[in-house]
Amino acid sequence: MPGDELWSVSDEEEANRIAAGVLLRLWRRPAPRGHRFRRLEDEAARWAAELPAEWEAAGQPFERSLLDRAVAALRELGPAQGEQVVLHQDLHGGNVLRASREPWLAIDPKPLVGEREFDTASLLRDRRDELARDPAPARRIRRRLDQLAAEVDLDRERMRGWAIAHALAWGVSGTAANEQHVACARWLAAA
Repeated sequence: MPGDELWSVSDEEEANRIAAGVLLRLWRRPAPRGHRFRRLEDEAARWAAELPAEWEAAGQPFERSLLDRAVAALRELGPAQGEQVVLHQDLHGGNVLRASREPWLAIDPKPLVGEREFDTASLLRDRRDELARDPAPARRIRRRLDQLAAEVDLDRERMRGWAIAHALAWGVSGTAANEQHVACARWLAAA
C-alpha cells in the first residue's frame, strides 16, 4: 500500500537524508552486464546536440550563458563518468513513498545507466513551488547540494553540473521553456 510522499516531511534536511538513503539503496550494485537501459553518456550527447535548437525554437527564453554552461557540462561530464549503476533519474519527494517492507521506497523511475552524481539532479530542484517563494533560493539549493554531496559521498561539482544540464534538458522543449526548471538551473549555477 503506498504511503505518504516524502513531501509530507516538512523538515527539508530530514527529507534529504531520507532521499539520500533511498538513493544509496538503489545504487548498491553496478549495472548488469548486457542491460538494455539507455546510457547517460548517450543521453548527455543527445541533450548537448538538441538543447541549443530547442532554446532557439522556444524563442531564446533565458540567457545564452546558462545554455552554454549546460551544454558544456553535458559534453564534459557525459564521456567522463565514474562507476556505472542503474539510475532512477526522477527521484524527488513525490516519487519517494512510505512503505511497509522498507521505511521509504522509490517509484516511477526513468532508468538510465550512468554515474551516481547525475541521480541527484531531480532532488536538487525539488519543492520548486517553495523555492520560488524563498527569498534566497540559491542559498537553499546550495545547502541541499552540500548536504546531499556529504550524505551520498559524491563530487559536489559534478552533481551541480548534471543538475543544471538536466533542469534545462527536461525544461526546454518545442516552443516553450518551463520557468521553474530554468529558475532552478540559474539557482544551481549560483550555488
